[in-house]
Amino acid sequence: MALSFTVSDVIPASKEDVYNAWLDSEKHAKMTNSAAAIGSTKVDGEFMAHDGYITGKNKELVPYSKIVQSWRSTEFKVGEEDSLITVTFEDTAGGTLVTLTHSNVPEGGEHYESGWKSHYFEPMKAYFRSRD
Repeated sequence: MALSFTVSDVIPASKEDVYNAWLDSEKHAKMTNSAAAIGSTKVDGEFMAHDGYITGKNKELVPYSKIVQSWRSTEFKVGEEDSLITVTFEDTAGGTLVTLTHSNVPEGGEHYESGWKSHYFEPMKAYFRSRD
């Protein structure tokens, strides 16, 4: 049975900056402390993150408020469906509330929930704080 979970955190930057960095190759790599990422600002555009560990496609893009992407890691088994992430961006005190819902996660993928916090939200907070 597929899993679903939601994680969120406040990132110290405008929602425009966070949204744009999510979709930009160079900024995405920098904000996640990885060597390589490939971004796209087009629906159906393919992306790659964390040096090839993550791949997918943009499904829906609502500038500065929502990104929906198909998502899979190299840990997914052949034949397993892509999972889906929905990322929303809301103005809040101290920056942007980023809320990420990860659905259709294959069984055994519980660790992705903590991974979003340690490999995305924590490095993103450090990246945007260091730009001041």
